[in-house]
This record gives sequence, C-alpha cells and structure tokens, in this order.
Amino acid sequence: MDAITIIRAKRDGGALTPEQIDWIIAAYTAGEVADEQMAALAMAILLNGMTRPEIARWTAAMIASGERMDFSRLPLPTTDKHSTGGVGDKITLPLAPLVAACGAAVPQLSGRGLGHSGGTLDKLESIPGWRASLDNDEMLDVLREAGAVVCAAGAGLAPADRKLYALRDVTGTVESIPLIASSIMSKKIAEGTGALVLDVKAGSGAFMKTVEDARELAETMVEIGTDHGVRTVALLTDMSTPLGLTAGNALEVRESVEVLAGGGPADVVELTLALAREMLDAAGLTDADPARALADGSAMDRWRRMITAQGGDPDAPLPTARETHVLTAPASGVLTGLDAYAVGVAAWRLGAGRTRKEDPVQAGAGVELHAKPGDRVTAGAPLLTLHTDTPERFDAALAELAGDAIRIEEEATARTTPIVLGRIA
Repeated sequence: MDAITIIRAKRDGGALTPEQIDWIIAAYTAGEVADEQMAALAMAILLNGMTRPEIARWTAAMIASGERMDFSRLPLPTTDKHSTGGVGDKITLPLAPLVAACGAAVPQLSGRGLGHSGGTLDKLESIPGWRASLDNDEMLDVLREAGAVVCAAGAGLAPADRKLYALRDVTGTVESIPLIASSIMSKKIAEGTGALVLDVKAGSGAFMKTVEDARELAETMVEIGTDHGVRTVALLTDMSTPLGLTAGNALEVRESVEVLAGGGPADVVELTLALAREMLDAAGLTDADPARALADGSAMDRWRRMITAQGGDPDAPLPTARETHVLTAPASGVLTGLDAYAVGVAAWRLGAGRTRKEDPVQAGAGVELHAKPGDRVTAGAPLLTLHTDTPERFDAALAELAGDAIRIEEEATARTTPIVLGRIA
C-alpha cells in the first residue's frame, strides 16, 4: 500500500478499507508517512467525511498503535470526562478533584490548546512546578494520593493520535467529526477508564457550531465507547458565549480555585456540578453529593493534594501578564451578545494559544470579562480587560473583538440559553 493511493481514494469521496486504515495509521506512527501526506488525508476526511465502519476501524487502529492502561488495581471505580473544547472551558480543573472527593478515581488525560480553544495542560502549567508528563506508575501514585490526576497522555498511549492531534491544530482540520471522535475515544478507551462522560459543545466558540452537528458527534462517540465496553454518556452544552469570566491560562486557574472555594461564576459552577453528577452516576456512586463536596472544602483539599502530587505549589502566586488594556463599553444598555469565538481568538492573539504546534504560550495572557450577556452596562465602563506580555498584540486582539462580536442594545429582555442543551446515552 501507499499513502498517495489512500489520499486519492478519500479525496474522491470513497470509503477506505479496513486494511488501508490499519496501514496508514501504523505507517504514520512509524514515521513512514510524512506529515504533509497525513495532513492531505485529514483535509480529505474533513471535506468528505467517513462512514461509521470507517470511524470505528480508524479508532481501533489508533488504540492498537500503542499500549492500553489498566486501573483494575485501584479499589475505586474509575470515571473520566472529556470536553470537545471551548472558550473559558476550565471545567476539568474543579471537576476532577470534586469527583474524587465524592469517592471515584479520576484518571484525566488532557490536551493542549487547539486553535481558539484553550488546553487544560496549558492552564495547569501556569502553576509553578506543576508537571503534565507522568509515566504510568506516577499516574497511579497520584491517583492513590489524591484520587484524581490530570496529565498528558504518555508517549505509549495512542501514539498515532499524539502525532495527528498536533497536526490537526495547524492544518485547519480540527473540526472534522470523524477525526474528533476517533481522537477523543482512542485515548479514552486506551486510558482504561470504566466510565466516560462527554461534554460536547455547540455554538460559535465550539468546533461544532450547531446543536445538530454536536449531536452527531456525541452520538458517534457514545456508540464507539459503548462498543468498546466503556459506559459512555454525553451532554450537549452551550458555547455561544465564554464560560465564566476568563479565557486564558493562569486567569482560568484563578477562577477555578474560586469555584473550589465555594464561589466562582454561576455558569461554571452549574456545569461542573452537572458533569460531576453524570460521572458519579456512571461510576455507580449514585448517593454522592458533589454540591456538598464543594461547600465543605473536601474538593479543595483534593485539588491541593493533586497539584502537590504533580510537583506544583498550590499556594504559589500565579503568573500575571506584564501589560493590560481595558476595552470599555461603547454605549449604555444591555449586553445582548459576546461572541465566544471572537473572545477565544482574541485570547489566542494575545499569546494564550499557539500558531504552530511547537510554539510556547504565555501563562498570563488572555481576556477577562466584566459583564456577561443579559447584564446592563454603562458607556465608558470596563467591558473586557486584555492581558499579555507583548503589547504589540493588542491591536490584533482588538480587531477580533470589533464588529458584531459585542452587541449592546438600549432596551432588551435578557435571553438566557440553558447550559445543558441535551443528553445522549
């Protein structure tokens, strides 16, 4: 077999055979297929899609490219969550220790920023000393100590996805439903968790812009998980406006700690609790009360243990950007729209994300919100604060926030979209 024949087959709208899929994944993992060839195939998949049998085989081939983890030695049920990515989506940070405080083990393999959406590992690396890379024994040690671990997938876990994940970010192929579904599920199945809850986002700040596309992705992933013996549930959630009041790295860590301390923005708390209940139910812990674990400080205790066990200092000051710019409200009235995608791209322009897969990110960069849709604002009052170490980035970020990204009406009835739009099991 050869890569060009496979690329042409998908380019022309054909379905790849199981043998072609097995070969291309194995050859790409071994370095026998070049990045530019896999990029061409990823674009062909984005444009022409894949059948369900193709997606199932692609996922199986990704799993087979590496090892599978085994948490059977743990005395607790394992449960995990994965988000398809959004703006201000820091939910993993309070969620993992919260679920651990309720009696489950949470082996959370997370990723870095993709396009305009933030990466959980990038956020946590703003904590001094914290390590994302752990081997399997270290993962188990942290799970035993804290009940939860958030780390990067090891080099031996779905290595095909490790390569393809970074490539998608810089080739405009992130939005492909087959590639998203197989990427997420290959890692989660290889990870060895017993139950999985998916947070599939829909809206301008999500990779799935419509609820219909989000539902298709959710159904695809639930089917893959179920077929592999992992109890899988998906929530469809809104991403038309940023989650919480921050988009960045250290900014979002700070907000997550506020949630663990019993405060934080209402939307972040609501979604954290909704996902926690689903994770605990999937793990068979139906009597656990995550709201109580937030209120009594036990979730915060797990957070501190988890951060410390991974080399971080939970008491260290978080990085702050050297420069800030305040964007004021252009008029008085009701803020009726704050486009999540525009805010996400602005944060990326400020240095919170990366243009190339090898680029570093700025820990303190990002966007801070002073109002959410439905709030009344006053002309000249702070609306957003932009944070960066490199002030020459301000103009590009401000350009993203121009036009229809911010909408203010003189008189408007507050229209609220529920955070949870649906559930698929």
